[in-house]
Amino acid sequence: MNASVAIQVLPNVTDDDEVIRIVDEVIAYIKSFGLSTYVGPFETTIEGDYDKLMEIVAGCQKVAIAAGGTNQVSTYVKIVYKPEGEVLTIEKKVSKHH
Repeated sequence: MNASVAIQVLPNVTDDDEVIRIVDEVIAYIKSFGLSTYVGPFETTIEGDYDKLMEIVAGCQKVAIAAGGTNQVSTYVKIVYKPEGEVLTIEKKVSKHH
């Protein structure tokens, strides 16, 4: 695992329930890849191969738009990439706090 990505997808809708519904669809899409994930209150963190993670990031916007109710989505991404070796895991970063 040479990369870790934190992604926050914000659909351009005003109804809180609609935001939650669309974001839930994006999270389901992320989880469908079977990678290690951690869903937090502001973002979802995913671990895996850099190229696969970039594919997932690109797909998140499309999933949010396809979920309906919006024609625009804002996405904020943080990336840790280590081409040679492994990045710190979600487990190492947060397990002592949960």
